[in-house]
Amino acid sequence: MSGSKTSEAVGVHVRIRGRVPDGAEDYAREKVLAALGHVSEPVLAVQVKLTQATTAVRPATAQAVVDVNGRPVRAHVAASTMFEAVDLLQERLVARLARARRHGGRASHHGARPHAGWDGARPEHRPHRQELPAGERRIVRHKSFALARQTPEAAVADLEAMDYDFWVFTDLVSGCDAVVHRDPGAGTAGVRHRVASLGPVTLGWGTGDGLAVSTEPVPTVDVAGAVERLRLTGLPFVFFRDAATRRGCVLYHRYDGHYGLITPAR
Repeated sequence: MSGSKTSEAVGVHVRIRGRVPDGAEDYAREKVLAALGHVSEPVLAVQVKLTQATTAVRPATAQAVVDVNGRPVRAHVAASTMFEAVDLLQERLVARLARARRHGGRASHHGARPHAGWDGARPEHRPHRQELPAGERRIVRHKSFALARQTPEAAVADLEAMDYDFWVFTDLVSGCDAVVHRDPGAGTAGVRHRVASLGPVTLGWGTGDGLAVSTEPVPTVDVAGAVERLRLTGLPFVFFRDAATRRGCVLYHRYDGHYGLITPAR
């Protein structure tokens, strides 16, 4: 026996944080299993997290990560009530699973939070970032790993499968570190994603105008300079060339108001 499970047989593990209302755990299991109803590949594991905050603009957040035959697919939403959040999670998860089936990408966990501009989403359904005074923000998480070598188009497929803001990778053609991200004005002139790289970028035939090359130069700074740039711009993240290592790195805002840092493994 392979140990794999069908979507009907897989157990849905639910974790809760805060004062989650009674019945929400069972409701989340029901809705997530319904979202898996059309998945033909083995579903190896399902993790769901329900978080009930007390002060956030949208205090109820729901997140699911589904392991589809070794390929993680993720969805993350927020709402006024937990049951509304679970309903939105089901819709979002169905869309992420369908996209993963179409593109067949294999994701690893090195993106970050989502933001407005995802397929069919509205900004009010995205988790709300806590605002901290600039002097109180710290880099509280640092992740370093070997970047996948892939095309920008494959990187977009992984970004969408994991419902992240950005995806860091090494460009397959140029060998340079790069990042794809959702365009802040998604839908404008048909552009949904942009790619920035430390070197030249070649987009594949048939990409069309859904993926464009960023016109903003990639800054060369140290981590302190990246922190200052993120503070001044207010953007969700900043992609930069580290002045010491010459590699592409990302500094990003976390939900708790602090910073996260991603650097390539040497």
